[in-house]
Amino acid sequence: MAGPTSRLFLLARRGDSQRLPSLLLIPRSVHAAAWAATSPISPPPLPASSSVRSYSSAFTSVHGERPSSEYAKIRKQSLETQFGRILGSSSRRLFADRGFGPFLALYRAATISFHVVKLTIWHLLLSDMKKRAQKFRESLISLGPFYIKLGQALSTRPDILPSAYCQELAKLQDQIPPFPTRIALRTIESQLGSRIPDLFADISPEPIAAASLGQVYRAHLHTGELVAVKVQRPGMAPLLTLDALLFNMIGGQLKRFAKARKDLLVAVNEIVRHMFDEIDYVLEGKNAERFARLYSHGSGDDNSEVGIKAPKVYWTYTRKSILTLEWIDGIKLTDAERISKANLNRKRMIDEGLYCSLRQLLEEGFFHADPHPGNLVATKSGSLAYFDFGMMGDIPRHYRVGLIQMLVHYVNRDSLGLANDFHSLGFIPEGTDLHAVADALKISFGDASARRQSNDFQGVMNHLYDVMYEFNFSLPPDYALVIRALGSLEGTAKALDPDFKVIESAYPFVIGRLLADPSPDMRKILRELLIRDDGSIRWNRLERLIAAISEQSSESSNKSGDGSADNASGSSDWRSFDMHSVVAATEDLFDFILSRKGWRVRVFLVQDIIKASDAFLQEATFPYLFDKDFEMGELNPERSKMIKRVVNGVQSFRQAIKLAPDAWTAMLIRTFLKAESQHFVLDVFSALAKHSSYKIPETFWLCISRYLNYINKRDRL
Repeated sequence: MAGPTSRLFLLARRGDSQRLPSLLLIPRSVHAAAWAATSPISPPPLPASSSVRSYSSAFTSVHGERPSSEYAKIRKQSLETQFGRILGSSSRRLFADRGFGPFLALYRAATISFHVVKLTIWHLLLSDMKKRAQKFRESLISLGPFYIKLGQALSTRPDILPSAYCQELAKLQDQIPPFPTRIALRTIESQLGSRIPDLFADISPEPIAAASLGQVYRAHLHTGELVAVKVQRPGMAPLLTLDALLFNMIGGQLKRFAKARKDLLVAVNEIVRHMFDEIDYVLEGKNAERFARLYSHGSGDDNSEVGIKAPKVYWTYTRKSILTLEWIDGIKLTDAERISKANLNRKRMIDEGLYCSLRQLLEEGFFHADPHPGNLVATKSGSLAYFDFGMMGDIPRHYRVGLIQMLVHYVNRDSLGLANDFHSLGFIPEGTDLHAVADALKISFGDASARRQSNDFQGVMNHLYDVMYEFNFSLPPDYALVIRALGSLEGTAKALDPDFKVIESAYPFVIGRLLADPSPDMRKILRELLIRDDGSIRWNRLERLIAAISEQSSESSNKSGDGSADNASGSSDWRSFDMHSVVAATEDLFDFILSRKGWRVRVFLVQDIIKASDAFLQEATFPYLFDKDFEMGELNPERSKMIKRVVNGVQSFRQAIKLAPDAWTAMLIRTFLKAESQHFVLDVFSALAKHSSYKIPETFWLCISRYLNYINKRDRL
């Protein structure tokens, strides 16, 4: 007797076969009635009615309920409360410790107002956008560190400012004037409690580099070690506090002058939030050590090995306003001439940098939020060295998983899934119609220019900006830093390879994470990659995934066999897949399909198996399974394409099995021994028998004839 899967399939076939997807998306009452009529087993639970505000009542998904936005709201409130406490305590200290605090505030407000008036006048007199951008940059430099940091952050946000402003503000990375060395030396002596000659054998007379919050000197310790001494600009804490308090007064004027496309007050939140951490050099030293512990590897003693380096911290010479680090000679990644002269492997450096960044964002969550060319350099041995650990992000697991899920939904062009990701992660205000967001995303997906740039991070962001504006998106602080980090990473990598695209390059790593991580949320994302919400299988994605696993794992196996594998902690083989993880992920996928939640997947699977059998039976193409060059005659183009895809998929799967035969065999035996598997196999054979009974007699002898001709042809050869 046929099982529930085949009965559902036959029920669906009573109508037009093209209506099957709509059958699976009808209201729940109809689902329940259909199931009750065909099976004594109660239907699987579908999403609760509380999701009606997010979806229409007709929407259901085989993957279950979506996460709510509650976590995002709690996270945002926590960060805002934390920032409010920091700013409030700093303000109280400012006015308590300094009797002239109110007068200092008035003086600073007057200074800022003066520059705002100047900008307004220039806005009226200058029609050239580039000249206005130059005046804007010069005003930010005059206003001091707070506004310099703001300009640096805005230089990577073309969603906020016109491109002319972004290009001009990018110069702030390298063109920040230093403060006098005598003040820096006095700060070092007061912080460390000793005279300069007692601390260092020598120190450079001028700063080697100047940043918005401090500047760096080159020095030798009395032990002979070469170090970098980072000295904070004087009066940073009160100045940052004042500027953070006063920014609300002038943010609107800056917005009008720069023709910003959204409120600067919103964009500056994540920058201000981290500024107070950046002026604590003890915290920065701890960040540097944590970064080195998590990501640093490779000796970099020769050009054959690319590593990640982070400078050593000298705690004896480090205080809250002084940071002493190991000196690392490096070549800026934008200096193409020096990189060429050093014969550095650009591809390997890009690969290593991408691997390190993906580990930061998707595995550990602790990431460098500002990897611009001044903070990420190449050593002469070919390693990559990171500097400036003041602005670090610490993204929670919920957001890391969300980032992977968004990438998968974007690649799948799943507009409704992407809209719900935005909602669950707090991008979209409560009460927003997610179907309207999904429709807008679907329209943007159809744009040809967007498709051409779909693997370029900046192209993706430009792709989504119009939708963000229309629906009043608000980036959470964690994601604002992630976007900044990815934008800086792509810009830095493009200095080495103009064709570099973050999303295209990161996709193999993401798939590897999905296959290797057995957690329920990662398994769910993997299912969403391969199975649509209605239960139908994305065969093209499954085919490409199997081919990639077969090819890349085979290449990795060959390298290991040749004894050429690199350091395991490196990134040389991070694009390959661990076959035992692949087997485990496959078994989990089979378990889902065979579970009660996977009943719709089984319905579609039976339908697809029958379509494939039709293609083989109607064209009698069994010999093609054994010979790719076999002449199949005048095939139906659609059936021919299906046959080739099935054969290629089977061959890739066989190749993957050969890489770990024991693991695959054990998994397949375990799966087949389950009662659910046996019932499903019986259902498939039952459906095939009922569907193909009238076709088998007329095609059987033709198949035998062609197969015998094929054998005869091979014997002659």
